Amino acid sequence: MDKDKELQDIFENDPLGLLSIKPSTSPVRNEDERLVASFQEINDFYEKNKRAPEQGSGLQEHQLYSRLKSLRENPTKVEILNVHDKYGLLKYEKKEINSLADILNDDPLGLLGDDSEGLFDLKHVTVSDKERAEADFVARRKPCKDYSKYEQLFKDVQKDISTGKRKLIPFKEDNLVEGNFYVHNGVLLLLEKINFTQEETYRDDGTRVRKDGRTRCVFENGTESNMLYRSLAKVLYVNGQVLTKNSAAVNYQFIENFSTVNEEDEEAGFIYILKSKSDKQEIKELQNLYKIGFSKTAVEDRIKNASIEPTYLFAEVRIVMAYKCYNMNPQKFELLIHNFFGAACLNIDITGNEGRRYSPREWFIAPLNVIEQAVHLIISGDIVKYRYDTTHEKIVTR
Repeated sequence: MDKDKELQDIFENDPLGLLSIKPSTSPVRNEDERLVASFQEINDFYEKNKRAPEQGSGLQEHQLYSRLKSLRENPTKVEILNVHDKYGLLKYEKKEINSLADILNDDPLGLLGDDSEGLFDLKHVTVSDKERAEADFVARRKPCKDYSKYEQLFKDVQKDISTGKRKLIPFKEDNLVEGNFYVHNGVLLLLEKINFTQEETYRDDGTRVRKDGRTRCVFENGTESNMLYRSLAKVLYVNGQVLTKNSAAVNYQFIENFSTVNEEDEEAGFIYILKSKSDKQEIKELQNLYKIGFSKTAVEDRIKNASIEPTYLFAEVRIVMAYKCYNMNPQKFELLIHNFFGAACLNIDITGNEGRRYSPREWFIAPLNVIEQAVHLIISGDIVKYRYDTTHEKIVTR
């Protein structure tokens, strides 16, 4: 039989229409259907992660967070989506945190009740180091004989926490300085003194020997300890936080020391605002992402190695503006800026070439004109009357 004829017979003998190809058409979604579909992505995230999306936790999650935030603020869309809100994500009510107790009691999943899942186990420290740090932290405590002179200090700190003048922030070793307050397992402690007996050095093979020495720590429960500096750092990394300075005191002290520049004044350094040139999509898409920092040297010199430094997200940066500082403590200026924009801090982890994870905390998502406005309010001394409203991305009166 002729092959062409044979194929023709096959195509014609198709009673079920299996060989008949029809163009597929997908229905065009209306506006409500698109809204429901976009909200379903948030439901899917909740089903997978058992929580609502959070701000700054990677590009995709940050986009879902922004979408959910926008939906919550739109009563019309909430009404449309209520029937699809099976996890109550649209009925979110912001909890007021006025004290340390509020923070510890705000634990709907019971994560602070026990450690059955090993939440506070160290992963990148050898077991012997961890055990030695914990033993030093606990075993060296003894009653503080002169506790009476510290008692009022702890009461003042607790009051600052309840009124919002102090905040709890994640611990990092740069925060471990004399005079700072910390929280470990819900107990306040004051790092009163550090006696360094070993400075940071490098061995011939290039390995670093960290600085260490004895401390004097006073605890709110009336005890004290002379644990090692490194032991204190390790236990605070595991389950500790640092308390910021009293914001009002920092603000007024800065304003008091800030004065008109004259020929006798000494340059202190530079406060700078930078924009990332990173080619990573999750960074490029954050249009209002800026780094606010301080440098004792010229900013151009400070950022020469930006592409290999984690604090610059391992990428080149562009100088948006820089402020030369006189007659002031630039670090306190930087702390004041960071406290002011703390709620807008980018929460991101990045991995270096050596595989180590870093968490830069000097990048903020805020419009440039708002950052400039905050700087001028600090200079004028009016910053104490204002706060940054992250919801509407603007500065408002307290």
